[in-house]
Amino acid sequence: MNYGIAFTPLVPSLVLWIAIGAIVVVAAVLLVARARGAAVRVAALALIVLALANPSFTRQDREPLSSVVAVVVDKSPSQNFGDRNKQTEQARTELVDALKKIKGLEVRVVEAGQADGETDGTHLFGALSSALSDVPVDRVAGAFLVTDGRVHDIPANASALGFQAPVHALVTGAKNERDRRIAVTAAPRFGIVGQTQTITYRLDDQGVTGERAKVTIRRDGETISERTLQSGQTSSVDVDIKHEGPNIVEIEASPLENELTPVNNRAVVAIDGVRDKLRVLLVSGEPHSGERTWRNLLKSDASVDLVHFTILRPPEKQDGTPINELSLIAFPTRELFQQKINEFQLIIFDRYARQGVLPVAYFDNIARYVRSGGAVLVSAGPDYASNTSIWRTPLDSVLPAEPVGVTEKPFYAHLSDAGKRHPVTRGLEGSASEPPHWSRFFRTVDTRNATTAPVMTGADGKPLLLLSHYGEGRVALLLTDHIWLWARGYEEGGPHLDLLRRMSHWLMKQPDLDEEALRLKVQGHDLEVIRQTMADSVSPVTVTSPSGATKELTLSEGEPGQWRATLPASELGLWQATDGTLKALINVGPTNPKEFSEVTSTTDTLKPLAQATGGDARRVADGSSVELPRIVGVHSSGVFHGEGWMGVRMRDASVVKGVGVLPIFAGLIGLLLLLGAFAATWLREGR
Repeated sequence: MNYGIAFTPLVPSLVLWIAIGAIVVVAAVLLVARARGAAVRVAALALIVLALANPSFTRQDREPLSSVVAVVVDKSPSQNFGDRNKQTEQARTELVDALKKIKGLEVRVVEAGQADGETDGTHLFGALSSALSDVPVDRVAGAFLVTDGRVHDIPANASALGFQAPVHALVTGAKNERDRRIAVTAAPRFGIVGQTQTITYRLDDQGVTGERAKVTIRRDGETISERTLQSGQTSSVDVDIKHEGPNIVEIEASPLENELTPVNNRAVVAIDGVRDKLRVLLVSGEPHSGERTWRNLLKSDASVDLVHFTILRPPEKQDGTPINELSLIAFPTRELFQQKINEFQLIIFDRYARQGVLPVAYFDNIARYVRSGGAVLVSAGPDYASNTSIWRTPLDSVLPAEPVGVTEKPFYAHLSDAGKRHPVTRGLEGSASEPPHWSRFFRTVDTRNATTAPVMTGADGKPLLLLSHYGEGRVALLLTDHIWLWARGYEEGGPHLDLLRRMSHWLMKQPDLDEEALRLKVQGHDLEVIRQTMADSVSPVTVTSPSGATKELTLSEGEPGQWRATLPASELGLWQATDGTLKALINVGPTNPKEFSEVTSTTDTLKPLAQATGGDARRVADGSSVELPRIVGVHSSGVFHGEGWMGVRMRDASVVKGVGVLPIFAGLIGLLLLLGAFAATWLREGR
């Protein structure tokens, strides 16, 4: 209950101040003249002015509001080390119980710092701000942080908190912890396939000095280097970029005796491999309607460097025209197929037949080129079934089918069972309908003794497209020369761009198009395991988390050729998966998360901010037992901690529930006061 006096003048303020001034002047004159009854006259005039000011007695019924204190509990992954979780839960329970015993104090508990794969580091002050967002500043009593001290969103100064109350840190963990880590100081984000990139790293030991460690470097799980380093020493390693896409490089140090955790002994660098230029050699046997289809496709791809030759004048063609009058370029066969053949990622023969241009020995070079990792695509027409077919050369050892004739009849191309699973042909637009929503072809080359199952079939179910592996290389055989009908839009055309581009990139070993592959993919807060296969079933996959925990997953088939399973990506760092044959790696979250860069507990990071607010930072455990300081409420002080105690700032906030007003000069009371004043003046004058 609060009491007071309020004024609601009956006249403008200016009039009231003039009246007060007049009374002061009159009082001064009377007092100077020592007139009789001066005091009574001045008192009567003052009562009149006071009546004009209209004073009232007020009474407020107030309900006190509780002060609010926040308890932020650190649930970051680094709290899983040692006995920190146990200490945290015990400290949380005892702290909340002690705070609830303080009368007029509301306690809010919030958990923060959980790994989500997106936030880098431990963020507690964001959670603190959210917990107190609906609390007026004059009701905040303070905050307690139960943490290991490794917090990465500490405000620059106390004013950034948004309230004036103490912040205390109760730090878990032991005082003399030791730990080892690998710190990457310089690493590229991408590299050209076939070239090398340099990674610089440092061996850091906390809590010890002068120790040595064995450091192992792996690329995609394969060991490429081993060396011994001393604590604090910086080193570098050159890494060959072997393929497109992520090249996962692991740098792992041997464990330190009695260290806190081995999880940060390993650093991960993901280098995206990109190709500078894909060199493609296109050899057209003779001009035909579909020749420009291949040329337009390859020229439109900015990543492809195309070399295209068309045989316009074979050696047997002699018409007497002098060589110096021909606007033709001699085919540099020796340069292309002997000296520089290994510089090409793909060689395409488009309706090419033996015309005496390429000696037989060069076809043997092409076969060796395929076995050692090269790629050949044959777009076949009637030439493939003729007596001058390239099948009748040493190249037959890598070609997947022998020609036996040509069928001339209209037909729709279909995906075979293998084609529905193969990444090159799976899900081609229009393939799901029957017949497929594509234009017809009118010619196919008949074959026999195919070494691989076709992915597309043509007339009478005969093979139309075969994709095969030979040694380290790959070969594609397209048994029709009418793909240009799709490109020209005949009968609404077909997905020629998707098909030809996928086929070309499969031949050039783009990882996304491998038939047998195991991949890991982050989807939101989940980790998706994808197994691409041509088989009817797949083996279970064992997934290993960054902390070393393993889980076996049974995959289920989604679309043909792809089997999937998901699990929560609950940890930051390098995840691994294997089915016993294939292996996949992926890094969840930042490449080298702040959460594991420094894991020893400390009071140093939070102490400056805590002391700036009048609070303190201290450890909760001495040895194995948890001992909290005494928690008290403090009403007026700038310091909220001392030997053996911590305090919260108790506020005097309240809310008005009701107001009572009694006007002094209203009604009979006011009339009596004024009449009394005039009567006293009259009596004094009568004397």
